[in-house]
Amino acid sequence: MVTIASVLKRSFDDRAGEQLVTLDPALQGLPDTAHGGSVLAVFDAVASVAGTRAVGGTYRRRVPLGVPLALAHGREGNAHVFALRGEDGSVLVDGRVAAARATDDLAHAAQPAAHAADGHRLPISRACFACGTDNPLGLQVQLAFDETTVSGAWTPREPFRDADDALAPAALTTLLDEAAFWLGALATGESGMTTVLDVTLHRRVPFGTPITVAGRRASARPRPDDRRYWDTEVAAYDSAGARVASGRITFVAVRGAARRLVAGMLAINDADIVRRVFPAYAPARA
Repeated sequence: MVTIASVLKRSFDDRAGEQLVTLDPALQGLPDTAHGGSVLAVFDAVASVAGTRAVGGTYRRRVPLGVPLALAHGREGNAHVFALRGEDGSVLVDGRVAAARATDDLAHAAQPAAHAADGHRLPISRACFACGTDNPLGLQVQLAFDETTVSGAWTPREPFRDADDALAPAALTTLLDEAAFWLGALATGESGMTTVLDVTLHRRVPFGTPITVAGRRASARPRPDDRRYWDTEVAAYDSAGARVASGRITFVAVRGAARRLVAGMLAINDADIVRRVFPAYAPARA
């Protein structure tokens, strides 16, 4: 069976003397762009750090799919450092993976009880690695929001079973990234992208464990020096309420970017669902 681990493994090619990564189209986030959480999963897979670890990425440009990208891998002290480069040699993403103390945690992330199960559904898509209904390798998660929280409950799908019968870390990095995107979109009414992802994977999660991802809307705060950038806090929990992953993720709003996104969303989402997030791009019917 095709799994996320096998898809990531076949993405690598070092036969030319340098490590190349060709990201599978199934790893899409925004159209024609790799999901931020999937890129973190690439760094994590190469580093192979066991136990509690911090996985981070600074996204400088869009990461294309289906194109060989050069991946430089080095060490800075105990940390693995990465530079993912485009075809023109420019850095797309800087990455970092390092062991972290098991006590490292976020103090103010949303708790599982804050799950907005009775709130408003957030838009879904067809191809997205997180929410795409037609992506057989994706999470196919449905997130929701209310006045205080963005959240969602997710039952692991078989492609996310790792060889050691654990949940693939890509599921957690992607859930956190997806929740952070919607926190930023709700705060700004704009689409955009996540630009800085700092995630801690706290513990191994046995496959089959239901996961809840949540972030308080109040955690989305604009940066004083540039209000396009919004810092968020998100976390994922197992069915017992134990925190299994947490993140501080920055969303940048790109004015007008929602126009194209909304056009595709309206094809498969009720207009009211889209309008609640992007009112300027999906206006009310006359």
